[in-house]
Amino acid sequence: MSGTGVEVGVQSARSQALAVLRIRSRALAVALLPAAVAVVLLAGGATGHVIGGSWDVVRGIVTAVAAVVLLAAAGIALVVARARPAVSPTVPITESSAPDLYRLVRDLADRLDVPAPSAIALTPDCDSWLEDRTHPAHGPPAEASPPSVAESNGVRDGRPAPRRQSPAAPVLVIGSPFLWWMRVGELRAVLAPVVAGTGPSAHPDIAAARRFVRGLDAAVAVTSAPGRGPLTRTVLGGVGWVARLLLRSCRGHAGEMERGVAAAAAERAQAVDYGVRIVAQEQVGLAYAGWDRLLTKVALPAWRMGRWPSRLDAGVVSALTELSRRDRLAEGFASRLGERPACDLLEEPGSVDEAASLLAARLFHGGPAEPGPGWAPVAWQEYPDEVVDRKWRTDAARLHRVLDSLGVGHATDPTARDAKGPTLGRVLDHLTAPDTEATESAAAPPALDPSVNPASADPADDIALAPDDEVAPESPGGLLAAGLTAELSREEAAAPPRPAPAGQGPDDALWDDGMLPLFPLQPVRTGRELLADHVTALVCCAAVDTAGAAPGLDWLDGPSLLVDGERAADLTPHVLSLVEDGDPTPLKGWLARLGVRPEKPVRLV
Repeated sequence: MSGTGVEVGVQSARSQALAVLRIRSRALAVALLPAAVAVVLLAGGATGHVIGGSWDVVRGIVTAVAAVVLLAAAGIALVVARARPAVSPTVPITESSAPDLYRLVRDLADRLDVPAPSAIALTPDCDSWLEDRTHPAHGPPAEASPPSVAESNGVRDGRPAPRRQSPAAPVLVIGSPFLWWMRVGELRAVLAPVVAGTGPSAHPDIAAARRFVRGLDAAVAVTSAPGRGPLTRTVLGGVGWVARLLLRSCRGHAGEMERGVAAAAAERAQAVDYGVRIVAQEQVGLAYAGWDRLLTKVALPAWRMGRWPSRLDAGVVSALTELSRRDRLAEGFASRLGERPACDLLEEPGSVDEAASLLAARLFHGGPAEPGPGWAPVAWQEYPDEVVDRKWRTDAARLHRVLDSLGVGHATDPTARDAKGPTLGRVLDHLTAPDTEATESAAAPPALDPSVNPASADPADDIALAPDDEVAPESPGGLLAAGLTAELSREEAAAPPRPAPAGQGPDDALWDDGMLPLFPLQPVRTGRELLADHVTALVCCAAVDTAGAAPGLDWLDGPSLLVDGERAADLTPHVLSLVEDGDPTPLKGWLARLGVRPEKPVRLV
């Protein structure tokens, strides 16, 4: 490693930390200035040097101002000191549950000549960082096994033992997808610059500056919390103003300090597995792409159904393996799977994966903190039947409910068998009907609930407010898309509130349920997207019920229709032709080739 580069980075960070501490000292000096003036005036009066009527008045005013300023400063300092800094929600990993992982991190810290992290935690994201949790409100660190007698004497396995972590060392947070996708050597290379950051973090000036900035940030959050009384809001408003002022003054120096710390850590890590780290960085980008695709295409439909996949990290391996099979740019990555995966460093990887999967559902979707009757785990082998099939039939049922509310007829020939059943043909007839007929049939929709839009007393107003610009509002598709939007809003409004968790762990109390989801995956779907999704679901139901197709799981595209064991990838453009252009010919041709009978009723939920 380049000692000069590390020293330059640390010195740069330290100089910026001192600038932050000088701002703190100036704020303290401003708070003490009235008190100092009051002391001088009181001393002058006691010695007979500053006496007289006007001096007595000035002395009394300055003393009162000094007392008020000192009380205010003490209150602000108390709020800053007691405010709990924000902590990322994670899954704590104790040393007893991952001794090999702790050994790897400590050996890495020893090679880098830095303090070892105090604990390890996992986050359901493709990132890794150090996090200070030394504030008393954060509780004790994760369990760590005591050193053996040999380690106490500085020896382990016949060689000098790696340094033990300091109680003030930060926690190492590792992205859980890395453990399942990366090999052990790759994980070590990726963590090297992160663990190297514990060196600058141990510097007293840098640590003090970080504590001050985190305290200000936490104080701003405390003063912005809702539900306060008028007097409390007024007092905390003043505290928040001072905290924001100090935080703005520190922002530039704090940013430069963190850049200096990162530069020093990166320079220190150059000597550790440099060649492997270049390859491992490619795996970081690939893991991020696969994780994002798995969450948005596979996990999100399950979460919306009240089910959460319990092996998301294992699923990312399947998703990336499938990506390497399809994408020639990812060729060769799957060959690494013969090496030892980093998840082998855990004693019970399945339990850790389940905890990380539940946390991912909570963060990205706002799901409950614990499993329950309406929030149950689902295994990957059960996904096609428990999620895909149920999703299709739920969407198909919703589509037919909206058609009923619009007064749309069931069949062109009322004497046909099952003329009143939920058929695909009913939707095809409606979407290809002239606009005038569709408008007349939807003139007085009877079943939409006015509570969907509390400001609207007329159910038809809900439809008028919901049309999507990509589908003509007065077209059959526009009316149906508006009805689906209103129906989904009604269902969301009628959903029961999320149950409160029975107990809270160290991380559970660090964010408010009202803030969830912290990282929503997708924006609200447009009316056109909703209509296309519901028509696709009905087509898939008809294919399963009348043509022998089956629901399936595609690791990159989510729910899929299997025809003779192969994914039907050409369905979406045919549905879009029907929804956007009102042209049923491509879809009807596709249905005829597969032997799907649109006139037959489908099974709904």
